[in-house]
Amino acid sequence: MKLSDYAKTKGISYKTAWRMYKAGKIPHPTEQLPTGSIIVYTNQEEQQGKTAIYARVSSYDQKEDLKRQVQRLRDFCANQGLSITQEITEIGSALNGKRKKLLRILKDSSITTLVVEHRDRLTRFGFEYLEASLRATNRNILVINDMECKDDLVQDMIDVLTSFCAHLYGRRSAKRRAKKALEACQT
Repeated sequence: MKLSDYAKTKGISYKTAWRMYKAGKIPHPTEQLPTGSIIVYTNQEEQQGKTAIYARVSSYDQKEDLKRQVQRLRDFCANQGLSITQEITEIGSALNGKRKKLLRILKDSSITTLVVEHRDRLTRFGFEYLEASLRATNRNILVINDMECKDDLVQDMIDVLTSFCAHLYGRRSAKRRAKKALEACQT
């Protein structure tokens, strides 16, 4: 690949890549053609990047749904010719911003493609921000079932109601657990 393309894939400027080439700090074989173009020879897997699938459900009751979701993601990747390097599954709310496994793959710059079934499997709010920040580093998110509501106002209302319901159900669940714990202590 040309040095300019190499710079883009690494998220650095062309000048920085050129300085690295001059200093011999590019960790791949390089060649300068008679035309002056600099070619960087990288292996095919590194050029394509890594693909990870991410599946999430909200509660342990949905563990079977999680398995089916992973299988659908595998099938999609096979049909698209994508080779999966990581499979990440999580059980937890999409409203929780502290999902360790999701944060780990978002920090891993070697993963260039993240495949999810629905946008809300990744996050309830701010999907566009997440997508834009990944695109800024030459990474992308593939949503295999993007049959979301396209009207922003309707989608925002659905997201807010979903958030309120999750909060309400969380409270009820916490009350039930506290009540059972008190009953267990009293007997």
